[in-house]
Amino acid sequence: MDRTGAAARGPLTRLLTGLRTLGGSRLQQFCLVLLVLFVLVALLAPWLAPQDPTFGRLGDTLLGPSAEHWLGTGQGGHDTFSALIAGTRTSLAGPLAVVLFSTLMGTAVGLFTAWRGGWIDTVVGRVLDVVFAFPALLLAILAVALFGKGMTAPVIAMAIAYMPYSARLVRGLAVQEKARPYIAAYQVQGHSALFVTVRRMLPNIAPTLLAQSTVNFGYALLDLAALSFLGLGVQPPTPDWGAMINQGQAAVLQGQPLSAIAPAVAVVLVVVAFNVVGESLGDRLAGRDS
Repeated sequence: MDRTGAAARGPLTRLLTGLRTLGGSRLQQFCLVLLVLFVLVALLAPWLAPQDPTFGRLGDTLLGPSAEHWLGTGQGGHDTFSALIAGTRTSLAGPLAVVLFSTLMGTAVGLFTAWRGGWIDTVVGRVLDVVFAFPALLLAILAVALFGKGMTAPVIAMAIAYMPYSARLVRGLAVQEKARPYIAAYQVQGHSALFVTVRRMLPNIAPTLLAQSTVNFGYALLDLAALSFLGLGVQPPTPDWGAMINQGQAAVLQGQPLSAIAPAVAVVLVVVAFNVVGESLGDRLAGRDS
């Protein structure tokens, strides 16, 4: 019995030990676990949703919670719990694309300008200042006005809007790294600029860049959810948290608020969790560097 109990506790003990090695408070560890759970739900959404999130019956419109519909039904008669689970994948995929594209572009621009310096650094810096002045949500709305509703155009526009955050960070860190002796040593050995910046300089910048990207993910999720709430992002019947909040407004007026409250709580939890994890990563890196 003791051996069985020890074997059962083994994976849990290793998980808790791994979380402790990440440092931070219980709140930070809880947020990290919460993010892992949301990612798992997004990956397994088709198998976790008990019903078809896009199918609804008019006779089941705005029903309260029951054994068949745990969170009630929406305005179209679809199961709110199933739509919430299916919307996890859509709501996380858009911000992920924004963060990936913006980080890749920002990293390339930041490394290039830091390495070249001079007038190139000055000109690119001024261009980034101009892009930085435009809110991401405003650029996304402009993209929708030009190219139509959906997610492709807003994601590209928001990736461009978020790019200066990564570019500025990478440029500042790369300038500091460029002044270190090991960079001069690689140059003396005849290594190319591409090799030095990508293979040697970038790994030293990557942890701080990861912390910034984690925070950006939360903001991107909030912006895309606001866009869908306005009816300019993900279009029905595709489940999305922002669109569900918009559609749930009528349910709130008719005494069934769960259709709007459930996705709103999901958005808040994910955004706060990403901010907490990102800030904790940044604090740990700053403490480690000091």
